[in-house]
Order: sequence, then C-alpha cells, then structure tokens
Amino acid sequence: MAGEGQVEERGREYRRRQPEGTVLYEAVRENLATLLEAASEVGCGLPRYVERDFARYLECGVLAHGFARVRCESCKDELRVAFSCKGRGVCPSCNAKRAHVTAAHLVEGVLPRVPYRQWTLSFPHRVRWVLLKDVGLLSDVLTVFLRAVFALQASSLQARNCGHFWSLKQVRRRRARRPRQRSGRSG
Repeated sequence: MAGEGQVEERGREYRRRQPEGTVLYEAVRENLATLLEAASEVGCGLPRYVERDFARYLECGVLAHGFARVRCESCKDELRVAFSCKGRGVCPSCNAKRAHVTAAHLVEGVLPRVPYRQWTLSFPHRVRWVLLKDVGLLSDVLTVFLRAVFALQASSLQARNCGHFWSLKQVRRRRARRPRQRSGRSG
C-alpha cells in the first residue's frame, strides 16, 4: 500500500494543496476582521456574498474543515481529499478549476471547430459596481457592444463572402452561469 505522496507503477501522485501555508491565506486570515470592521465603519460594509466568499476561502482545502476519504480499489490506498469552497474571486485554486472547466465546456460543447475571434469588454472599477447592481443596465450595455461587434464582423464577413457569425456572452459575476450563444446572419 502506497503512502501519501508515493507513486504506484501505473498511478499518478496526489499531493494535497496546502492553502494554509500560502501568503494569501495568511494575509486574509490575519486581516479579514480588520477589513470587515473598516468597511462597516465607512458605510454599510461589504456585500454578504463577499464576506461569505472570504470565510469559505479560509476553509477551502483545509482538512480540519471537512474532507472525503478516497480509496483505490486495486491497491487499497486511501487518501483524504479536503473539500473546496467553489468560490469566486478570492480562492485562486477554485478560480483556476472553474476556468479549466469553463474552457473545456466551451471547446468540447459550445464553440464550433472553426477559427474565431475573442472580444473582451472591460470597465473601470466604479462602472463595474454600477453594472453589478443594475442587471438591466448591464444587459443594455452588452447589447450595444454586441451590435457594434456584429456590425464590424458582418462587414468583414461580407467582404469575404461568408454568411454566418455568432457570439458568446459570458458575464463574470458572483453566481456561476453557463455562457449563452447568440446567432446572427450577415447581409
């Protein structure tokens, strides 16, 4: 039976990540209470989801906050795998996992197997907060942006005698959402 960190002949090594040993974890653990207090003194504090994401981050990947026991049927080796927070914005491990899963979903199930171009719309932080709180305004802004991109793409596609274009809209917000596909036709 292999111990933690050893590799069997045909297996892969599993190494538990140890977030509690990182600089980010220490900074959040040592300063979160001060941040929350300062935010509440300035105004009404941070949104609840931000506080919740920080709290979950401090538990993410830490065995003391829960784990699953995984057992290999062939070699009978057992590992403890700590639960993850699946949060957004704070936890680098969960953000990387989400980015990987989203990219795989797009490549395998959404994007056609043709060349495509990526357009990114970004805003200054003050505008982001306004758009975060006003979903209708965000939708209107994205619609105007997509119309401009569609017009540019349509003129380009007509020049090359192509007839189809489409867009993928993904808004990075606090809740996970699957990207939506929008079709259009030039000409």
